[in-house]
Amino acid sequence: MNVPTFKIKEVTEEMLPELKKLMLKYIVDFYKCPQPTDENLTNHVLYLLENPQMGKQFMIQVDNKSAGFATLYYTFSTTKVAKIAILNDLYIDSDYRKQEFGEELFKFCLSYTRENNFSTMSWKTAVDNYVAQSLYDKMGGMNTNQKWINYEIIL
Repeated sequence: MNVPTFKIKEVTEEMLPELKKLMLKYIVDFYKCPQPTDENLTNHVLYLLENPQMGKQFMIQVDNKSAGFATLYYTFSTTKVAKIAILNDLYIDSDYRKQEFGEELFKFCLSYTRENNFSTMSWKTAVDNYVAQSLYDKMGGMNTNQKWINYEIIL
């Protein structure tokens, strides 16, 4: 049996075309959101590359093929008096699911936040995304929504 090999790398500008393909699958196919313009998507990724204090993106490659990505955005918590990382995206292409690559990418992001002295890594997922919820429960995540109510104004 051929066991696939994987690598997780911090996204670089050279990885932009492959990352954008994955991001479009995540945005349009998975979450059914409107497709962003190519310019907006490119600028979004380049902004993070040019402003690493705002966040980082990581890509998992399986047998040298792009299989998924994760995005960490950084902010601060006044109540913790510390910096926190928000795992805003964790996406594995459908061809690579159920092979623990999502778990590996999650663990990588968690290790990154620990090694870089963040006090917390937080994230959200859709209420009907039971696969993701299962992974997050397995990884030791806690649903802390009993403490806060999320609001947003969509502009």
